[in-house]
Amino acid sequence: MNLADRRPVTLLICALGGEGGGVLAEWLVETATRCGFASQSTSIPGVAQRTGSTTYYFEVFPVPVAELGGRKPVFSLYPVPGALDVLVSSELLETVRHIGNGMTSADRTLVVSSSSRTLTTAEKLQLADGRASSADLLKVVQQYSKSARIFDMSAVAQETGTVLSAVLFGAIAGSGALPFSREVYEQTIRQSGRGIEPSLRGFARAFEIVAGGLAAQTPASVVPQVAAPLPDALARAFPPPTHAMLGAGHARMLEYQDRDYADLYVRRMMRVLEAERAGDPSGEGSFATTSETARYLALWMAFDDIVRVADLKCRASRFARVRREVKAQDEELLRIYDHFKPGVPELAALLPPTWARALIGWDRHRHQNGKTALALPLKIGIHTISGFLALRLLASLKWLRKRGSRFAQEQAMIERWLAAVEQGARSHWQLGHEIALCGRLIKGYGSTNDRGRENLLHVLDHLAVGGKWDGPRARAEAIRAARAAALADDAGKELDKTLIKHGAAPLPVKAQPIMWVKKRRSTTS
Repeated sequence: MNLADRRPVTLLICALGGEGGGVLAEWLVETATRCGFASQSTSIPGVAQRTGSTTYYFEVFPVPVAELGGRKPVFSLYPVPGALDVLVSSELLETVRHIGNGMTSADRTLVVSSSSRTLTTAEKLQLADGRASSADLLKVVQQYSKSARIFDMSAVAQETGTVLSAVLFGAIAGSGALPFSREVYEQTIRQSGRGIEPSLRGFARAFEIVAGGLAAQTPASVVPQVAAPLPDALARAFPPPTHAMLGAGHARMLEYQDRDYADLYVRRMMRVLEAERAGDPSGEGSFATTSETARYLALWMAFDDIVRVADLKCRASRFARVRREVKAQDEELLRIYDHFKPGVPELAALLPPTWARALIGWDRHRHQNGKTALALPLKIGIHTISGFLALRLLASLKWLRKRGSRFAQEQAMIERWLAAVEQGARSHWQLGHEIALCGRLIKGYGSTNDRGRENLLHVLDHLAVGGKWDGPRARAEAIRAARAAALADDAGKELDKTLIKHGAAPLPVKAQPIMWVKKRRSTTS
């Protein structure tokens, strides 16, 4: 090819704040210089993890400077949409965002991306599951790229004990998109002077994945979650479409409480299955009601309390995970402090109902008189013997959980929900399915959990059971709309609008105490 027809190889790096995108761009320039190629790099730094884009643009002319006969290539300062040879990204949604900006071309661009996700602020703010579908994102990458090399770079970085920039560097080298040898890439890392061995491990692992063709090529290659094994007796009693959710739920009950609690979970699920079979003997709904009930019943029965929190905080797996996240070496000491602020509701949850009502009533009376609710701020170092033993003692109170007021309250509400699911499923599988999905309303803790339970009870009383409807399908549609509205905003305005639209009573107005604050006399003249 005539030298005049050659053009630079263009590469855009898309990273999040703190992931070493700047270091990666410098490594590419240094590698090009060592190999004797002319190159240029420009950057547009962002501000934070998901509030701004951090991009680094790199161009290299694929002919050594010694062969240019004194001529110099002309580089661009910024990437041109559709003119990228390689798009490198550390996060899947960030990859798709730049594809949406028109940066890639289906007949030219190689995409090298991590399949890992760092959720955006908009995704986290959703009351329901606001995450963008990874499968849908992968489809976009496949559609708008010539080829793609996708794997979980964050997992590789943790596995090899290095930073993400070293893994990205190895992925670029393994793709063969740049005219550099592997030895020169590794020499650049060695010359960096810091974290050389971990960086080389991360580089080598990413290089092998990409060069060996082990990276994902299609959306279907996303690694599925391994389902918990289902005991043979339950596998025979329940239809195959329900096994995944039922197995996970059964395992969760065993881990959360004990065998008796897991047996209670199974008995409840048998009731729902019988009701669905009665209302849908042909299996038209593929046992969707039973599957979704298995999901949300397990989450509800394993409600969070101080016993559960203490159990999770002092597990060996958590210590190992924290050490991996902070990249602590085996010989380094790690101190972990946990902050707690238990109040009257947390204490009352473990007391018998009579004692709990008296304690909560006393605290509510204090609050209505303008006093703040009682709470005990604690800072516990679980790396210490005393701190660890304190949490282990609290975690050992599983036996007390069943005798507490919170347990009795949760079980009573679960039965109300299950009764509505059974009644709906016997009428029509779609109605039972929509009522089962209302289990999504139970989530979080404190006021969030209280609000979800109130919304659920209102939907059950006024839509699932009460009211007059033109068949079960109309009732199911009203419940679906109410559930979506309840998850749309935490103020309940959308839910009120939906309830009124379907002829149901809006949420009752809750009394709120008036807090009077004395104004201090000004000391300034």
